[in-house]
Amino acid sequence: MVADHSLVSLAADPPVSAQASSPVLLERRHDQPAPGIQALRLPLSADQRSSLRGHRRSACGRDLLLQLPRGSALLPGEALSDAAQVTVVIVEAAAEPLLLVSSSDPLALLQAAYHLGNRHVAMELRPGQLRILQDPVLEMLLRQRGLSVEPLTAPFLPEAGAYAGGGGG
Repeated sequence: MVADHSLVSLAADPPVSAQASSPVLLERRHDQPAPGIQALRLPLSADQRSSLRGHRRSACGRDLLLQLPRGSALLPGEALSDAAQVTVVIVEAAAEPLLLVSSSDPLALLQAAYHLGNRHVAMELRPGQLRILQDPVLEMLLRQRGLSVEPLTAPFLPEAGAYAGGGGG
């Protein structure tokens, strides 16, 4: 996993050439790109990171076609490449509309996590707070339970869950 992006140039995506009309076929996954390589950025929502196949578009507008081996969801910082490793793409967590759920009562927050989990709601767990995708029905339910609920736009990194090891695609 790439925690330190100093190894790769992400300042700006390279310009898309007029000749680049067909999508780049990405079929390899790497924990990190080779040092000094220039890479495209690929911001994806949490849902998009769980799908390992299909058309995507880089931050600079380059058409990409993911045909990755089955496995776990893509992780922010992960590198993808074509077979020849000519084109390298770094996965990023895109900002999404979220709800930030908190409470001064730890038990109330734990109960909220329990109820959301029973509804199979994707959740990001943080100390003293939960983050979920914006949903007006869930927002009302959480407010009725006395929790503080605030809108937030940020990358969403939900817990993988008990069955996250397989599938993906």
